[in-house]
Amino acid sequence: MNARRTPKKLPTVVVALLISAVIAVIIVIAAVVYVKTSAPDEVAPDRGELPITRSDSHVLDYVGPDAPTLVEFLDFECEVCGAFAPYVEEIRQQYDGDINYVVRYFPIPGHFNSMNAAVAVEAAAQQGSFEEMHDLMFETQAEWGEGQTSEAARFRSYAEELGLDMADYDAAVADPGTQARVEEDFSEGRALGVGGTPTFFLDGEQLELTQLSDLTDAIDRALAD
Repeated sequence: MNARRTPKKLPTVVVALLISAVIAVIIVIAAVVYVKTSAPDEVAPDRGELPITRSDSHVLDYVGPDAPTLVEFLDFECEVCGAFAPYVEEIRQQYDGDINYVVRYFPIPGHFNSMNAAVAVEAAAQQGSFEEMHDLMFETQAEWGEGQTSEAARFRSYAEELGLDMADYDAAVADPGTQARVEEDFSEGRALGVGGTPTFFLDGEQLELTQLSDLTDAIDRALAD
């Protein structure tokens, strides 16, 4: 097992934003967008190698099936997800080589462009650029989040910026199968009890976070087992 790495110190403004986000999650239910608890759609069984994954899940960091697996269900339009994004990157650096990290889609229906964003990211993923498009969504979220008109053209410009094959990108966005892939994650998330974003699972168990250190504490315990 690798020696524990000391994470870089986050900028004060980022720390303040993250702490505020977590407090909002705990105290104000509106801060974590709630999904109505109607019966989830059935999803065909498709177990991946790692816990709480499918065979086509986006594994950003892979160590192996014996390493702890952190799975994040997220919404690209969710402000709390955006606030957590720098912290998650710090965790990935801190535990590089020690844990698996997986991203799964959970576009909140009340967010006008959450599905458009997820489809754009999935279309980019089909050209091997999932993480690059993922990062662009959160880096620019303040520019397009909470709008009430389609941002599909903006997201297409991101694909151009990344140098993707635009004919293939457009075909993927237009393909109903691309949105269906996103919806599979959403439906499975609901079946697992996901009610808002971000939601984290560690080795198949949903984490209840009340402070930022809860996430790293849980990972440390998993690594010590």
